[in-house]
Amino acid sequence: MATFISHSAAETQSLGEKWGREAGNNLVIGLSGDLGAGKTQLVKGIARGLGVLEKVHSPTFALVNEYFGGRLPLFHLDLYRLETREQIRGAGLDQYFFQVNGVVVVEWIERWGIRELQELRGESGPRFRSVSIEGINETDRRITYEDFGG
Repeated sequence: MATFISHSAAETQSLGEKWGREAGNNLVIGLSGDLGAGKTQLVKGIARGLGVLEKVHSPTFALVNEYFGGRLPLFHLDLYRLETREQIRGAGLDQYFFQVNGVVVVEWIERWGIRELQELRGESGPRFRSVSIEGINETDRRITYEDFGG
């Protein structure tokens, strides 16, 4: 497990941009963290690293935003308003976890559980990155992440 300390939204976006430049097809990134922790800032950076030119915003009310302008499609999901796996399935979002063609970033992944996703897909499924963002103070964030699967 790796840890990165971000001192600003710009640093969080820079980390995401690095991840976006390095990202390959068939990647699911699950984000956990409190409201305002910086999850969407990280996604903005990932989008920039993928070459997405569209403005990225949180899909809290839309549930998913799709961006096709970069070198890989980016699917940005937000599970905040959904509380159970049944609700996630009912909204049709589970398809993004299993039929990945591009990069999928899921805010509030704890509503499903990224380890459970890997167990369901096995080693032949997508590669997963589990990310936790924790506020240290007003500006600093502790970002811990671990890759597994695929």
